[in-house]
Amino acid sequence: MPLDLEWVSKVRVNTQAVLKRAQQIQGRNKNKKQWQAAWLLRAVTCIDLTTLAGDDTPGNVHRLCMKATQPVRYDLLKSVTTAAVCVYPSRVADAVKSLKAANSSLPVASVATGFPAGQTSLKTRLEEVRMAVEDGAMEIDIVINRTLALTGQWEAMYEEVCQFREACGEAHMKSILAIGDLVAMMAGSDFIKTSTGKESVNATYPVAIVMVRAIRDYFLKTGHKVGFKPAGGIRTAKESLVWLTLMKEELGDEWLSPRLFRLGASSLLADIERQIYHHVTGRYAAYHQMPMA
Repeated sequence: MPLDLEWVSKVRVNTQAVLKRAQQIQGRNKNKKQWQAAWLLRAVTCIDLTTLAGDDTPGNVHRLCMKATQPVRYDLLKSVTTAAVCVYPSRVADAVKSLKAANSSLPVASVATGFPAGQTSLKTRLEEVRMAVEDGAMEIDIVINRTLALTGQWEAMYEEVCQFREACGEAHMKSILAIGDLVAMMAGSDFIKTSTGKESVNATYPVAIVMVRAIRDYFLKTGHKVGFKPAGGIRTAKESLVWLTLMKEELGDEWLSPRLFRLGASSLLADIERQIYHHVTGRYAAYHQMPMA
């Protein structure tokens, strides 16, 4: 949609109300014990299983892909996958190759546009998006130009994100960070994402509440549904349940599917599998995590 600066300028956040709401959601105990396994399995299907390390190799990307296609032990659960795997652009071809060999249609997501800082030229950032898509990425997690957002240069930011959207082609585009949400959605983002996962502070509930309410306002005004992805620091099964509760209460059941909700995580899956094993067997003993690298 066209950039609506009047709408952007009218946005206000009641910080105290947001903090109070975040505390309420964290204190919820709706997911009673008998339903926790089902909720945890829902969380598994919304995970973008991620490796974004400087020492990533074809080998550990292959293991990531195999874990994504069978995220929970086969003797506990069959026929469930994560939502996607997420890798650097240089590792997209490796992930596509591994998934194809496994006869899996799981999508490959790639961070791009100078992740995590975004401090490269626009030409380089656009080329990185095109390269990842050409190598088979079906989803692109872009980094917005935070300088433009922090200095209020919304028109310039809008134009950049529009160019990223065009470079993505048919691939879905997720826009990082938790700033300039409305502008990113107006420019065509399919998802908005809290953070790169590389900052000292990443996905927090107060920031998420502001973002999902921006998504709700955008939907009410335009009729267009935008997804949400918290990323960074999400490590426990309990945390995944809080995120699902937040989405259900703020946006409704439709946002509880991988089409509109993703969890960006690398270590979360191990704890979810551990909790599911406990639910099935009644014990934690004899559990072994599949090695990821």
